Amino acid sequence: MKASIEREDFSSRLQQALRNADYSPDSPTQLAREFNVRFTGRPITVHAARKWLVGEAIPTQEKLRTLAQWLGVPAEWLRFGGDESQKAGGDPASRFDSADVKLIADLQRLDEQYQTIAREMIRMLVRLNRQKT
Repeated sequence: MKASIEREDFSSRLQQALRNADYSPDSPTQLAREFNVRFTGRPITVHAARKWLVGEAIPTQEKLRTLAQWLGVPAEWLRFGGDESQKAGGDPASRFDSADVKLIADLQRLDEQYQTIAREMIRMLVRLNRQKT
């Protein structure tokens, strides 16, 4: 009985975190796709994502950490709940769109010389943007 309540509670927190991050809590396909872009291990299936959303399963600790980082919430809160103020403890800067994750992956595929050039270009653009505002 306790395990099913834990799964349902996890599901509620996951759905809330998805809504807060502007993702649909009703789309296991979107959840699986966005999760798999960020997770370095074996990809999850849409069926596994559906189980998380409907409270039939809780992901492993490694997957929980990826979910929490993506959604900008503490992994402990996502898994166990607790004080609502803990939810705000996630780092919003750790949330990336799919395009951002793909861009980082592309950067990592470049050789070291091109990576250095790309980083310097980004730093230059950030400086220019700061001067503009």
